[in-house]
Amino acid sequence: MTAITEPAALLERDRASAMPTSQRFVLPLAPSLERRRLQVYLTLMVLDTLGIVAAFLSVGMALGRHDIAALSDLLPLFIPLYWTCALNMGVYSVRSLISPRYAQVQAIYSLMVALTALIFLFYLAHSSVEIGRLSLQLDLLASAVVLASIRSVMRSFVVRRCGPTAENVLIIDDGGGIVRIPNAWTVATREHNLKPDFCDPHMLDRLGLFMTNMDRVLVTCPPERRAAWGMVFKGSNISGEIVDPDVHALGVIGARRGNDFGTLVVSAGPLSLKGRAIKRGMDIALAGPALLFLMPLLVVVAVLIRLEDGGPVFFRQQRQGRNNRLFWIYKFRSMRTQQLDHAGHRSASRDDDRITRVGRFIRRTSIDELPQLINVLRGDMSIVGPRPHAIGSLAGNKRFWEVDSRYLLRHSLKPGLTGLAQMRGLRGATDTEADLSERLQADLEYVNGWTILRDIRIVLGTVKVLIHHRAF
Repeated sequence: MTAITEPAALLERDRASAMPTSQRFVLPLAPSLERRRLQVYLTLMVLDTLGIVAAFLSVGMALGRHDIAALSDLLPLFIPLYWTCALNMGVYSVRSLISPRYAQVQAIYSLMVALTALIFLFYLAHSSVEIGRLSLQLDLLASAVVLASIRSVMRSFVVRRCGPTAENVLIIDDGGGIVRIPNAWTVATREHNLKPDFCDPHMLDRLGLFMTNMDRVLVTCPPERRAAWGMVFKGSNISGEIVDPDVHALGVIGARRGNDFGTLVVSAGPLSLKGRAIKRGMDIALAGPALLFLMPLLVVVAVLIRLEDGGPVFFRQQRQGRNNRLFWIYKFRSMRTQQLDHAGHRSASRDDDRITRVGRFIRRTSIDELPQLINVLRGDMSIVGPRPHAIGSLAGNKRFWEVDSRYLLRHSLKPGLTGLAQMRGLRGATDTEADLSERLQADLEYVNGWTILRDIRIVLGTVKVLIHHRAF
């Protein structure tokens, strides 16, 4: 996707010991740290493994063990146990990247728990492996020293890769109290004409661009605008927080508190890193082979569309995706060129005079949607998710977000080729507000209860409704 710039944007970088300095930036404000953090975690896991092996071998050779071969039975069990404990005790977490002391303490705790679990397993299995208490104690001590040293040595590498805080934090100043966080970005809404208008797709797109790659976004605003910001955050794939001075004063449980301010956590991305990786893996595994397998059909359809009226094969339309960002969706053109509705103000009807003969067939069989496999491979869409709507779409006489303010919540996940609503047969024109409400309820049910097994069931269930009485 083409990079978007804000030529007039004067953005502020709030540093720990200095006042913000206005500069020009190309949006998004910061590169994504998610992949970098993952690379650091994997590097630390490899170094930890090598360090533990080296520590155990060194102790064995120093003691002159005649049974040093027993390490071949000990280490293959101990290493996975340590990984399991370390992953669950925050050894590979953002907090550990920020605080080497915390990482060292948690790594040592993980060693102790893993060693205890190993002894317990050997006892249950009546293992014949014999290692003395002194050997185990020295193994533990040597491993602890090595792991602690690794984190001290790796500190500079972590800072170079992920920065001093290992997180991208954005503060949106919308006229509330002053909030300063070291190394956070600060954007003043008045300087960039930003506002939490969830009825304006283009404004939401701009806000989404500012929030791209941010791990946390805080907004400080007057009380009357908190609800609007809350809705914007809930429809975004970010951890969104609204600054509330009372939180710090009252010490509310479940809220976040800084040195001199407090925030109400009002949203969080519905999928973890693991969940997003699994979902993206499924998208690529299905979309790539499907595109190759269906290529002969796609070519035939493209030729038929071209032969009928000589117009373009594809139809592109802007739609709202994850984080309220606009993207171009691809479809086979099914309407006459001069009557294309790029804004989506008019939904297709059963006897729509704009639809061509070829278009009527490919719409009835859902073939017109197949080019969206390209959107899936590009990362704009997913195989399963809430269907993306044109920004000019109406339910009755109202825009979708005017019918129900919860409409934005469906944008916290990537839009899909199919979804729970489509599997249930909820598709076609939204002639009434009830038509939208039924689909929205299904979309919110999907967003709040995602599992990979549900995605698989939806894909299989969609096959039954590819040809549908409301597909026109």
